[in-house]
Amino acid sequence: MKVTIERAHLLKSLGHAQSVVERRNTIPILSNVKLQAEDRELRLTATDMDLEIVESVPAEILGAGATTVPAHTLYDIVRKLPDGSQVELQSEAGGERLTLRCGRSRFTLACLPIEDFPALTSSELPFHFRLPAAELRGLIDRTRFAISTEETRYYLNGIYLHTAHQEGVDVLRAVATDGHRLARVEIPLPEGASGMPGVIIPRKTVAEVRKVIDEQGEDLELSVSETQIRFSVGPALLTSKLIDGIFPDYERVIPEHNDKQLEVPCRGFKEAVDRVSAISNDRSRAVKLKLGNGTLELSANSPEHGSASEELEVRYHGDTMEIGFNSRYLLDIAEQIGGENARLLMADAASPTILHDLGDRSAIYVLMPMRV
Repeated sequence: MKVTIERAHLLKSLGHAQSVVERRNTIPILSNVKLQAEDRELRLTATDMDLEIVESVPAEILGAGATTVPAHTLYDIVRKLPDGSQVELQSEAGGERLTLRCGRSRFTLACLPIEDFPALTSSELPFHFRLPAAELRGLIDRTRFAISTEETRYYLNGIYLHTAHQEGVDVLRAVATDGHRLARVEIPLPEGASGMPGVIIPRKTVAEVRKVIDEQGEDLELSVSETQIRFSVGPALLTSKLIDGIFPDYERVIPEHNDKQLEVPCRGFKEAVDRVSAISNDRSRAVKLKLGNGTLELSANSPEHGSASEELEVRYHGDTMEIGFNSRYLLDIAEQIGGENARLLMADAASPTILHDLGDRSAIYVLMPMRV
């Protein structure tokens, strides 16, 4: 194999490939990226056996062939080469070494046999549909913060993507929860998605897809089965296993009869929570909301740091009420509300609170209160 390729093209694709490859591997071949040169392009493949990415980049092919090299090492080398440079990759006939040349720099990397490189077993993916990149980006960004990191509850370690019926309209819905907060976002159901199974997309796959769509900015194609999901974005193809578990009945935790309604200017509310939380205990991060007619008082207390309070003018007419939240969770949700005003629907100090953008009904958030 002998290839000449522009450094920027190679670096971009290697960036995607190396982030799929785990830093620590008990199976040496999984530390490598497969390079395959043919038909005026270099194809890079990386996998951790649960997620696979295949990406093609234009290149001058002086000799077709394939090899595998350490992904992180190759990425670090290419990252440090000069901008705008041309990179030459050449593997020996036996396939044991790959030589990289760029200007006066020369590197030799050990290779592993191409036959040892695993392919992610691909099942039939019967459901296919297209999505604008902006819509998938919105589904991910407005839910991913609520993905659980608790490995024992593995079925919460991803985004639950499924079809639903909302106010007479079929929608594609993304849901994530960690038991403390819940995010539910929906878009009109794309053509071809009707009847698809509900699937849980793993956290790592969500992160890798998000990187790729941010750089490509194109429409993408999704293919789904009971066990796998595939994203086709420009020159990149990501195939992932799904989390084999049952996502809980999240509708049960979304309250329907919260009768206390608070409307706040979103930016002012977010900044006030952020300021007051600076004094809160690092472990609990508790902030208290005290509601009265037309006013909201935010406060925090800490034996180590002292106390803080701030008052906001809001729209609230009802009984005086106090409720506490984890300020970090509250800020995470406030960050997703892009409109000028947010609405909080509450029942009492011990029941879940609903938050949403006054001007956007496509997303709702649920936050559990805490004792303060």
